[in-house]
Amino acid sequence: MTTIVRTRVAIVGAGPAGLLLSHLLADAGIDSVVIDQRGRAEIESTIRAGILEQGTVDVLSGSGASTRVLTDGSRHDGIELRFDGHGHRIDFPGLVGRSVWLYPQHEALKDLIAVRAAAGQDLRFGTTAVGVEGVDGDRPTVFATTAEGEDLRIEAEFVVGADGSRSVVRSAVSGASADGYFREYPFAWFGILCEAPPSAHELIYSNAPDGFALISQRSATVQRMYFQCEPDADPTALSEAQIWDTLQARVPGTTLTEGPIFQRDVLRFRSFVARELRRGRAVLVGDAAHTVPPTGAKGMNLAVADVVLLDRALRALLLDGDERLIDGFAETASHRIWKAQHFSWWMTSMLHVAPVASDFDRRRQLGELRSVVESDAGRTFLAEAYTGWPLAD
Repeated sequence: MTTIVRTRVAIVGAGPAGLLLSHLLADAGIDSVVIDQRGRAEIESTIRAGILEQGTVDVLSGSGASTRVLTDGSRHDGIELRFDGHGHRIDFPGLVGRSVWLYPQHEALKDLIAVRAAAGQDLRFGTTAVGVEGVDGDRPTVFATTAEGEDLRIEAEFVVGADGSRSVVRSAVSGASADGYFREYPFAWFGILCEAPPSAHELIYSNAPDGFALISQRSATVQRMYFQCEPDADPTALSEAQIWDTLQARVPGTTLTEGPIFQRDVLRFRSFVARELRRGRAVLVGDAAHTVPPTGAKGMNLAVADVVLLDRALRALLLDGDERLIDGFAETASHRIWKAQHFSWWMTSMLHVAPVASDFDRRRQLGELRSVVESDAGRTFLAEAYTGWPLAD
């Protein structure tokens, strides 16, 4: 037995992009159905990073999607670049008049799910998309399977793939799920969560002779830290003492506050941009369209920028029959996507030690870092990109 549901917009993926899009569309009276193969508890409990650009915070708070981002989030007015034993602060408000907020992604997802559920959003967890057909016509269809194993067919006027890096919708848009521009980096991050007060009030990005480290925070009692490692590193191989020794060696001049480690993982570094972002009545946003290394803090922010563009395009298309914005969506979105890819690559290459780096490479890298911190133009470039370019009109 197949259940058939009809809606204006079928959204595959209940991550930040899919949920925010459903929220913005509802404000214009455009109904949607959101499905996700994960359960609500899994979505809300998977801990992920959360540095939010000024524009992202403005969208979340201004649209009513999240008020906690301002009350529970932590405003950061800068970061520290640490190298050669010294720290150099990048003053965001002083350089570009903007800030960023530390607000973990799973907290933003809790807010989005709560506000959509309260509004009566058709939100179906545990529902797996298995294919998309008819995107070249005016009635594209999403085929899915529910948690109970029943077949579900969602007939819509438009399909949005917000279903992450293993997107099912991408095959319907690009012709193949892996079709795109791809780069894999020769290192990874060994990440920990620990019970301890913050070691610093702002993020520290440290370039040390043995490799990169990032000192971050999650709350008044939890810290998130990373250090550069091999992509195939075993997260269970090191003792807590070895982990702390490695982290401390990577941030000379800063004394870390240690505490019990309750989570550890290895995060591989990849960059990806789908070759096609839109085909007919289907489009990709968020991680379904692109992924970036975490060094530049662009992941969720880029998804929000996609959604702001797409919301305007779908309003014009579905309410006014105006196809111009949706026809220009891919090109317009690509401009920001590739700027974000460049910034993420630049931060990554400037701060990490390549496995085959020579003495020349190391000295050149230090020269690059000095060129940034000792120049108003260099600091401004970093601050402008890190805090987020203005969202497109």
